[in-house]
Amino acid sequence: MNTPHEAVVIADTSGDATPAAAAARTSVTVIGLGNLGHVLARTFLDNGHPTTVWNRSAAKADPLVADGARRAATVAEAVAAGELVIVCVLDYDAVRQLLDPAAEALRGRVLVNLTSGTPGPARELAARVAGLGAAYLDGAVYAVPQTIGTREAFVLYSGAADAFETHRQELGLLGDAVFVGTDPGSTPLHDVALLSGMYGMFAGFFQALAIGDSAGIRPTELTTLLVRWLHEAAAALPGFAEEIESGDYTTETSNLDINAVGLANILLATRAQGVPVDLLAPLQELFTEQITQGHGRAGISRTIESLRHRRADG
Repeated sequence: MNTPHEAVVIADTSGDATPAAAAARTSVTVIGLGNLGHVLARTFLDNGHPTTVWNRSAAKADPLVADGARRAATVAEAVAAGELVIVCVLDYDAVRQLLDPAAEALRGRVLVNLTSGTPGPARELAARVAGLGAAYLDGAVYAVPQTIGTREAFVLYSGAADAFETHRQELGLLGDAVFVGTDPGSTPLHDVALLSGMYGMFAGFFQALAIGDSAGIRPTELTTLLVRWLHEAAAALPGFAEEIESGDYTTETSNLDINAVGLANILLATRAQGVPVDLLAPLQELFTEQITQGHGRAGISRTIESLRHRRADG
């Protein structure tokens, strides 16, 4: 594997900032310096890694270059400079367009794609990268730029297991590094699932504020109470997951019958306030379907069986 053409001397977090110490660290390239990419490059740079950067708008690299990063004139030059090549751009089409001219430079390197995508294109890109003699890891970052490199951040990876183990320490600088499988499509699939949960929460949040707004309740006032309640409600999720995994939905407490009545009342009151129920009505349909099938006394987590049934039918 090639190393950068110039040694980069920057502060080592252990206190050793000699040229030899800097050169001994894995050379890293970051392609794409948007809000996230800039922080990724900064994290590697601040942790003593020789860091090469490239961005379509070259001026975005100026603050990093001023602090010791090396600016590459082309993507091929950037790829050649790093053992670990991080790509963080708009979409997979942009990744392919950027890397095609640098295909030969990829040989022997590890490409970590932190661009958001879907499973199919991730597998296609991984196969193409492997065919060029490089290792591929698909990644998904769960952090805002300000929390990269802190305990609050975690990053999922899938693809080449050996490459992940080799660079676990470097990847761990960005946040808790979690390997979710050798299928490159596993990370995007996890991402779709986790973000679905997030957007479902957002839907409930918007519904809540719309109801509050109809009665003159200030969004900030209601949100303070909602966040407090959601923290408590989230504690039930691991238990639901265990029920779903085991297939045992037996409960002595909050069953589907009870929840269906509760949600029906919520929908009734919401309509009375003149607020649409489009975001919650589909959940009531799933409750009703399970009850109609004779599962009213089962736990609320059995709702997933309706989704599984519809997936199978589809």
